[in-house]
Amino acid sequence: MESTRLPYTKIDLIRYFLYLGTTGFGGPPALVSAMNRDLVTERKWISEEDYREGLALAQLAPGPLAAQLAIYLGYVHYSVIGATLAGLAFVLPSFIMVVLLGWTYRQFNGLPWMQAVFYGIGAAVIGIIAIGTHKLTAKTIGKDLLGWCVFGVSAVATIITESELIWLVLLSGGIYWFVKSPSIRAGSGMGMSFAPFFTQVLAFPTDSVLWKLALFFAKAGAFVFGSGLAIVPFLYGGVVKEYGWLNEQQFLDAVAVAMITPGPLVITVAFIGYLVAGFPGACVAALATFLPCYLFTILPAPYFKRWGKHPGVKAFVDGVTVAAIGAIAGAVVVLARRQLIDVPSVVIALATAALLYRFKKLPELSVIGGAAVVGLLLRYSS
Repeated sequence: MESTRLPYTKIDLIRYFLYLGTTGFGGPPALVSAMNRDLVTERKWISEEDYREGLALAQLAPGPLAAQLAIYLGYVHYSVIGATLAGLAFVLPSFIMVVLLGWTYRQFNGLPWMQAVFYGIGAAVIGIIAIGTHKLTAKTIGKDLLGWCVFGVSAVATIITESELIWLVLLSGGIYWFVKSPSIRAGSGMGMSFAPFFTQVLAFPTDSVLWKLALFFAKAGAFVFGSGLAIVPFLYGGVVKEYGWLNEQQFLDAVAVAMITPGPLVITVAFIGYLVAGFPGACVAALATFLPCYLFTILPAPYFKRWGKHPGVKAFVDGVTVAAIGAIAGAVVVLARRQLIDVPSVVIALATAALLYRFKKLPELSVIGGAAVVGLLLRYSS
């Protein structure tokens, strides 16, 4: 079988995504960069072409970017079972951490230490994702002038709008298609069908809180494009304004919990679900959010695998990839503006970037731990 000749097994795949889900801080920019570094450059489990196809699909489909990329990379060699294992392994560690934090939050009526820890970690994360994005950008774009133009426009648009613009991503793919594959004619026998669908059946009364949670978070997972950051305004409008499940402070604490825990940022839905309806609420919120993005990844995946080597599709994917990286770079600036609020936080971010640039093998987790301690010392010594 082909799988026996692969450089990794399903167990290796599970171990890696459990590790990334346990130690991967920084949200989509850091996690996307980490998968490229670990799986493409260092381990060589995934080809650069497969990675780009996965990043393009994750960018085009609604749902959390990093989780969809993990699912697609699991699909590359092990089909649906690999996608399922990779997705579960990636999400499970942060889900467990968030549920435990939710229990602690309810027991002690808030987490006063959270903001102190987040202060240090948040600043360090800016340095981490800045270095990761720099490496990913240099590797992907190289000396491609068109690529740098698309990258710059995407980055600036993200900084100005503070969101990822799906129409700009599609336009970038179209520009690359037109410039890089001018000889490809429309109707050249190629056809990609994107007909993913999502149905949810839950055995709860339709007027129960769990049913309402399921429907709301399924809508969040199915209709919100962009990274985990893009889902935050949508969640705020529903959780705080429409349903009144949480107050303003509780919602901000939920976002902070997602930021100080590793794994996908969108795991904040489990914390919200826990505060609303306990452990069942956390499970329903997480399942309803991630199931659509799982389906939106594995259903189109065969078409990406089948047509990804076609020159026209390859050019389109390259354009989407460059636009996605530009959006990630723009997101770094957006995050930095919100997180680097004073001189100490700027120093922590710059020191983190300098350390990681100078010492290539320095474990990011040790930097995160050191930053958390610095944050606590700064907060409680003042």
